[in-house]
Amino acid sequence: MKKTYLILVSILASMAIYSCGNSQSGNDDSKKAPAPAAASPAAPVADQGVGSYKNVELTHPVNAEMADKGKGIYDVKCLACHKLTSEKLVGPGWKGVTDRRTPEYILNFVTNTDEMLDKDPNAKELLSVCMVRMPNQHLSDMEARAVLEFMRKNDGKN
Repeated sequence: MKKTYLILVSILASMAIYSCGNSQSGNDDSKKAPAPAAASPAAPVADQGVGSYKNVELTHPVNAEMADKGKGIYDVKCLACHKLTSEKLVGPGWKGVTDRRTPEYILNFVTNTDEMLDKDPNAKELLSVCMVRMPNQHLSDMEARAVLEFMRKNDGKN
């Protein structure tokens, strides 16, 4: 039953790709949504968003075991809407997200999605670009942290 549900969700998400403004050819840069304002890679936007995460201590290097778990979560819950490149699918691509956003912001977004989309100005801006609300994936704190570690690995963090 879960596989059938996941396949259905993937198909529906694929059908929604064009609702976020992608052109059919995929090569027309004028139709791509503008990337959110990015700070330099060394200085993510100092915004923690709305939620319980206030001060996240990162490991150096990336925790490989957690990143692997995060990849598994991405494959099941995120892949249908987010690419690992900077290219937008239904939602924005993940490449460089850990350069643009603080760990607190990312964790608050993935664990407190609805409130972030309702109250956070940056999340509202993303919603206005993609025009599709990110569904709450009901990630536990450990799952959210694993996804963050996977994002860091995807961005080449050590």
